[in-house]
Amino acid sequence: MTSMKDRMLAGEQYIADDPAIIADLERAARLGERFNRSSADDPPGRLAALRELLGSLGEDAWVRPPLYCDYGHRTHIGPRTFVNFNAVFLDVARITIGADVQIGPNVQLLTATHPVEPEARRAKWESAQPITIGDNVWLGGGVIVLAGVTIGENTVVGAGAVVTRDLPANVVAVGNAARPIRSLAQPS
Repeated sequence: MTSMKDRMLAGEQYIADDPAIIADLERAARLGERFNRSSADDPPGRLAALRELLGSLGEDAWVRPPLYCDYGHRTHIGPRTFVNFNAVFLDVARITIGADVQIGPNVQLLTATHPVEPEARRAKWESAQPITIGDNVWLGGGVIVLAGVTIGENTVVGAGAVVTRDLPANVVAVGNAARPIRSLAQPS
């Protein structure tokens, strides 16, 4: 019989009552609390807590507390990426953030989903789809990226946008639901 954690990791519907899932959530809560309470006077301690929490953290990446996540180890942040205050990464599925990404304050990356059908939702079924943020993307303050979305490299998403579907590379996108409003010049 497949465990609920195995179902979750496979991207299938699951119920989050599996002891292994609960243990992972508790681990992330402890490490997140340690990171969020870390002293600005102890950069090595803060970085150590963050590295222990996340799946990977690229060289010269910078994350400003507070950061909130479900599991932590399912989030991968590329080199030289900056994550501003109050990020929420619901990393039930993998979150992959590329190199040189700029993430504004109050950004939410939400891989978790729930059934539309009321009975399945009442029974506590849920699932998730991965989020991928390409290299050199800029997510403005308050951007929300929903489950299953990929944002192409060099794309800029305006403050407050809600990204409900994939965005191509090299565009500026705004609104709810976010849509490209112009193309960016390709780097030479």
